[in-house]
Amino acid sequence: MEFSLFWVINILITVYLVIDSKKQGKNPVLWGIMGFLFGIITLSIYLIRTDRKILGWILLVLAIIFMLLFILFIIAILFMSFSYL
Repeated sequence: MEFSLFWVINILITVYLVIDSKKQGKNPVLWGIMGFLFGIITLSIYLIRTDRKILGWILLVLAIIFMLLFILFIIAILFMSFSYL
């Protein structure tokens, strides 16, 4: 379920970036590909570059925090699984 939610969010971000980048005079193919591959980080950078800096920085900081928490969670799971050996 979470895996499919990840793809749906990335596709929605990609569609938004392609549509909005045309309006802003940016390259929609570049932003679409980057949005599909990197998701919320690309959206954050796009918002910063198109003068919606506050929302962009908030999203970027939250994305980095959640990624770091996810990495720490994976490390904790690995540490706990190897501590029983």
